[in-house]
Amino acid sequence: MKRIFVACIAAALLGGIYFWISGPKTSEAEIQARQAAAPRPPVEVTVYTVKNKAVSLTKDLSGRTSAFKVAEIRPQVTGIILKRLFTEGSHVDKGQQLYQIDPATYQAAYDSARANLTKAQADVKAVAPKLERYAHLVKMGGVSRQQYDDAVASLAQAEAGVAVAQANLTSARINLDYTKVFSPISGHIGRSSVTEGALVTANQTEALAVVQNLDQIYVDVNQSSDDLMALRRQMNDPTQASLFVGKEKEAYGHPGRILFSDVTVDQGTGMVQLRVLFPNPENELLPGLFVRARVEQFRQEDAITVPQQSAVRNPDGSVSVWAVDAENTVQERRITVSEVVGDRWLVTSGLEPGDRVVVAGLQKIQANDKVTPKEITDTK
Repeated sequence: MKRIFVACIAAALLGGIYFWISGPKTSEAEIQARQAAAPRPPVEVTVYTVKNKAVSLTKDLSGRTSAFKVAEIRPQVTGIILKRLFTEGSHVDKGQQLYQIDPATYQAAYDSARANLTKAQADVKAVAPKLERYAHLVKMGGVSRQQYDDAVASLAQAEAGVAVAQANLTSARINLDYTKVFSPISGHIGRSSVTEGALVTANQTEALAVVQNLDQIYVDVNQSSDDLMALRRQMNDPTQASLFVGKEKEAYGHPGRILFSDVTVDQGTGMVQLRVLFPNPENELLPGLFVRARVEQFRQEDAITVPQQSAVRNPDGSVSVWAVDAENTVQERRITVSEVVGDRWLVTSGLEPGDRVVVAGLQKIQANDKVTPKEITDTK
């Protein structure tokens, strides 16, 4: 009896093994299909919520500084320099005397012109009473009409002589005054090109010295005409600028004001010149410095931007982002971008305030996936 029971158990085990070996099997494709059909667990991604914000676009333009006012001091009369009345490299005031030219010949010419004026005035005094007497006598027939007319002409000639003498005196006084050379502006004066005893000539090409006013300073920069026209079409004309000297990373302490953009495009380079005026109260900026002017050329108060890492460039050149809807499902969305502003793209279409776009975790998602969004803090 016991042998029969053991035999039955053994037969049952053998039958089970045979059924397991010979029974239907699940293929690898069926396993993959079942796995694909199974819902994927939500993927954790980092998202950015789109919002309106003020955006300004700047561009660095290279240029050089130049003085706000420049006066090249040249003599107006010929003569010998008797004195130099300033210290080279010092500050001079408007109206301060800089040189003294030998005034001897000009003083003599002035004295002569003054004497000629006195003589002309005396001639008038001699002729005027005679004309008054002839005016009475001609009525009584005491003098002829011709004599009276001659007296009138003589007085007119004498008065004209006074006018000529007065003009000569004025000219002589001007030349005498020009022997004192004054500064027409306040500013810093450079080296003197002449010394005492040097002969200078009227309106010579070489300046005696140069005075530069550095209380403000110009920066002339060049910008592509294409860039300028495109930015004007998009937004407003440039109005403000900041300054970087040489290789410095810190901006100059005073903002500048753009005065104008040139109305002519350089045919050789296609560039337009901009002139920016910067305050220079400490005279820190000197003429001739190589600088970079950071010009604000674009400002929009309600712009939409997204982090650059959220945008995907497609093979056809379009740009898209992955947007997360209210059910935390992701979908690809095409957008249009125009400019890079810092580390962001400026979006012109495709997104609205409140939309959420995926910033990190793009490689883990595909269309219609459920995600667990984690908001990033917008600190810019």
